[in-house]
Amino acid sequence: QVQLVESGGGLVQAGGSLRLSCAASGRIGSINFMAWYRQAPGKQRELVAFSSNSGITNYSDSVKGRFTISRDNAKSTVYLQMNSLKPEDTAVYYCNAGIFLGSGSWGQGTQVTVSS
Repeated sequence: QVQLVESGGGLVQAGGSLRLSCAASGRIGSINFMAWYRQAPGKQRELVAFSSNSGITNYSDSVKGRFTISRDNAKSTVYLQMNSLKPEDTAVYYCNAGIFLGSGSWGQGTQVTVSS
């Protein structure tokens, strides 16, 4: 089992930046994908970005060019650098790690609120 602990959420004005962190522990050797999802009130959870062990990264169209996912394998940590934030980025952000994208373990979620 993999445990995930997220940090870095908060309140920021539109145009600002935040960096989310997600530290993994436990059976980290079982991790192939690490990803960030988000869920806004009244909406379904959506994939924001992912990073694979092979170095592949991908982003949703809504964040492409503004968000960057990165991994520090020595620290078993994945980051999400969020720039040029918009009010529509307001959501609870969840870290995910597993063999397949969307499988495995989930973090507890961290709130990101962007004010206009």
